[in-house]
Amino acid sequence: MKVLVIGNGGREHALCWKLAQSPELEALYCAPGNPGTARLARSVDIRPDEIQQLVEFAQEEAIDLTVVGPELPLVLGLVDEFREADLAVFGPTRRAAELEGSKVFAKELMQRHGIPTADFEIAHDERSVLRAAKRIGLPVVLKAEGLAAGKGVLIVHDRQELEDALGVFFGQRRFGQAGDRIVVEEFLEGEEVSFIALCDGARILPLASSKDYKRIGENDEGPNTGGMGAHSPAGVASFHGREEIVKTGAAVMERIMHPVAAAMADDNRPFKGFLYAGLVETADGMKVLEFNVRLGDPEAQPLLMRLEDDLVPLLAAGARGDFGVDRLHFRKEAAACIVLAAEGYPGKPVTGEPIEGLEAIDELEGVEAFHAGTAMEDGRVVTAGGRVLGIAATGVDLRAALQRAYDAAALVRWPHRYMRRDIGRRVLEALPGED
Repeated sequence: MKVLVIGNGGREHALCWKLAQSPELEALYCAPGNPGTARLARSVDIRPDEIQQLVEFAQEEAIDLTVVGPELPLVLGLVDEFREADLAVFGPTRRAAELEGSKVFAKELMQRHGIPTADFEIAHDERSVLRAAKRIGLPVVLKAEGLAAGKGVLIVHDRQELEDALGVFFGQRRFGQAGDRIVVEEFLEGEEVSFIALCDGARILPLASSKDYKRIGENDEGPNTGGMGAHSPAGVASFHGREEIVKTGAAVMERIMHPVAAAMADDNRPFKGFLYAGLVETADGMKVLEFNVRLGDPEAQPLLMRLEDDLVPLLAAGARGDFGVDRLHFRKEAAACIVLAAEGYPGKPVTGEPIEGLEAIDELEGVEAFHAGTAMEDGRVVTAGGRVLGIAATGVDLRAALQRAYDAAALVRWPHRYMRRDIGRRVLEALPGED
């Protein structure tokens, strides 16, 4: 089969890495790709939002399956255009992608269908934000309604932080039209978990549990990012031990994943693609923080390193509307990913710096360097974004996977490199038998 992956980040590199292992693969393309995907796939100089050009390319090359990585082309209706052209594509339609494209739509859908989530109000100006914050009580979370590359969330703990946040939304207009409406949400205490599944419009196949780390600073401090690290399994309290994993996973499927899929179908938005529920484990059970309509990044990296199933026929069958299988299979080993970022991220990162040490990663067993924000300049790989690389590794258990990933990350250098050094630390400290 000829397969096209759309996107240019770490998630798309991980998808190419996994797809390239399939014996059913004839040719692999990535649009636009990056220096990492270029080692596995032919790069195609078309941006993810250039939908008509992507359709024309897929027709010219007789692409058998297209896999969409980022959310923007999904929200813009890429899947609708591909289907109109009779091209097989794995991902949700424009209407289904509103589950991520509009936080207001998602929250109201959960409210109508009794899907557990935080208390919230919808605000459109400073006065309504203040009124909602007063009713809900500080701390509260302010979320831009539309897409903001994982950065449209501000957590405010006191009145001064609330006033600063209002300046960001309404004074600076940092999130543009995406911030025209704001979800003012109760702050949920507890560990966050990523629960990701594959959907074919009817059947839901859950991936292994995973956990990512959104805040830029250690101890979960500072502004939100697209994610500074991830590991699988999640390792939080509800997921300790095989029996707990099965029990908790079944509860999430019953209370969250099946209800949201049914709700979308009832609303004439049948969901096909990667369905991501960002959850928080509260004293009252798992609650939904957000839904995404694509693989998480960096969760994709450890999840795909653990996945045993051949992704090409699986996603091709899903695009046709029937996976033909009832469950996925994962390696018993754990996997972890450490994000190496450029100084200045999530604001304005320092770019254009040559990266050293990537050759050393190639020599390591069970370790991969997934490119997220890199470019080629004068024959050298240089930094070209905020999140530059995801160093991912497997291990016999979570501790071993994290140690191997950190050891490998230490080999990769550039002048203004930044990484969190506490990914997984709190989870490891809470595991049974730990001091």
